[in-house]
Amino acid sequence: MRVKPGTKVSLKDYDPDDTGRYGSAEEVEDELEGLRKELRKLQEVLYAENRRSVLVVLQGMDASGKDGTVTHVMSGLNPLGVKVVSFKVPNEEERDHDFLWRIHKALPGYGDIGIFNRSHYEDVLVVRVHELAPRKVWKERYDQINDFEKILTQNNMVILKFFLHISKDEQRKRLQDRLKDPTRYWKFSLHDVEERRFWGDYKDAYEDVLSKCSTKWAPWHIVPANHKWYRNLVVARTLVETLREMDLKYPEAAEDLSKVVIE
Repeated sequence: MRVKPGTKVSLKDYDPDDTGRYGSAEEVEDELEGLRKELRKLQEVLYAENRRSVLVVLQGMDASGKDGTVTHVMSGLNPLGVKVVSFKVPNEEERDHDFLWRIHKALPGYGDIGIFNRSHYEDVLVVRVHELAPRKVWKERYDQINDFEKILTQNNMVILKFFLHISKDEQRKRLQDRLKDPTRYWKFSLHDVEERRFWGDYKDAYEDVLSKCSTKWAPWHIVPANHKWYRNLVVARTLVETLREMDLKYPEAAEDLSKVVIE
């Protein structure tokens, strides 16, 4: 589901119910657990190497599973080397700077994995849909984002961007489920219900993001997310395969340790 640079994306061409060759969560349980264990080992080498960093960007409609992806895919990671950031409405200080200022501050350092639950893309999504900035302003941001991400990758950051693709009907079911469970009331917001009225506008905005900002240095991946277990598998597999391709190495000792004796 990697979006080839230059592709004009239409989300109707991507089935949010797709589960590949799998038919149930039970079929992928062992593979997913194996991927989590390997991810932990790869993270350790990334941390020890301390020369590169990884940024995971999670975007999607409300209730698409951004929190769930963090919980079920990243749960085995060592918290010393991972940082999760959730971007809310900009505060007064953030509004006094360019839209990427708060993003740059939150980026992972060398050796770390950073996870953005929402991201700089909100400034061409919610800002566009709710007309929080003039069209001329947010239209220029696609190129600004691409340039920003290119600078990051040129400075040893690997960027993985996932659009968690759910249907409008699946969103309704998930929001309704939150109302049935008192332990999940905290996750329900009337704002989410209000935002459903803009589903079509957000779809158009996301299609532009996926079309204009999937680059060879920071590609987008469209993840079918109606089935949570398949969403988790796709994200975990993509992350592990990417870390493998980085050919991570433990650093060699700075001096000869062969004659060191601990008494």
